[in-house]
Amino acid sequence: MISSLLLGAALLSAPVPNAGEAPVLQESLAAAAKFESLDAWEAATLYCAAARKGSIEAQYRLGMLYAFGEGVPENRKMAATLFSGAAQQGHMRAQNMLETIRLGASALPPCILADIKPEKAPEPPMPPFPELSANQQKIARIVRQIALWHDVDPQFALSIARVESQLNPQALSPKLAQGVMQLIPETAERFNVKDAFNASQNIKGGVRYLRWLLDRYQGNVVLVAASYNAGEKAVDRYRGVPPYAETQEYVAKVIKFYPYAQHKMKQRLISKAQMRPIL
Repeated sequence: MISSLLLGAALLSAPVPNAGEAPVLQESLAAAAKFESLDAWEAATLYCAAARKGSIEAQYRLGMLYAFGEGVPENRKMAATLFSGAAQQGHMRAQNMLETIRLGASALPPCILADIKPEKAPEPPMPPFPELSANQQKIARIVRQIALWHDVDPQFALSIARVESQLNPQALSPKLAQGVMQLIPETAERFNVKDAFNASQNIKGGVRYLRWLLDRYQGNVVLVAASYNAGEKAVDRYRGVPPYAETQEYVAKVIKFYPYAQHKMKQRLISKAQMRPIL
């Protein structure tokens, strides 16, 4: 949980402009940062190229990817080396991370030393859902299809639905959250759900809310799950998972079903026009 929150803070922050870096390099860094939530390995490739050109910000952000195994294999020694190099050149967030991981090392990623692609991180195995009843399987099929229509990973949408209601279209909570996706009346109205106990309407509203949250938090699974439970205002107020026992337990349940820091759906690719080459 802690590592996911630290990574989330990094993903939410924009690259810090450096007056010594060429404008085209700064634009490429901004594009790479946006790409982190879509394909962290592609972002790492861009950061490697920028770091070889001397970008301090690229060193820091590549270090974050290595620190938490996003896109590239987790390697704290390489992360520490990247943080150390950036910190020595005045990058404060890199200095903070260096103090956080408390590890000194001298092991640069090969992609910093030569014009090669970084190694890809292995995908963690997806934990299977417990066996579903016939009625749950019917609802699960609807969740999967609607999720695909809205560019949401079906496994993520199913994880939310399982934690919310166990795929029960008639579920009703003490706080009046209703249906499969447990929509409160305000959220149902916000996403034009007329009948929250109609499974298709309810799932469509919940998935649309997930899509909105994924866009807002750049695919950060922990922040999206926390917002779905406690609301985005609470997450923004606390700049992370709110200190509510219910929300923290909820997030822990979701990431057991969906063990990724970043949403894995890749339909929403950044246009090639935004991905200017690093010269």
